[in-house]
Amino acid sequence: MAILRWVLIFLIFALLASIFGFSGAAGNFTEIAKILLFVFIVLLVISLFFGRTPRP
Repeated sequence: MAILRWVLIFLIFALLASIFGFSGAAGNFTEIAKILLFVFIVLLVISLFFGRTPRP
């Protein structure tokens, strides 16, 4: 769940940067948040498929 916290932090930074007119920084923060969200989704799917082992 720590990766979701980082996604939210970068999205908040992007929002603040866009409010203050730093469009370049806002775009960079948004791209980082997108990448982290994609990594989270991939890890979630992998853990759903391989995380549970059947018990005897």
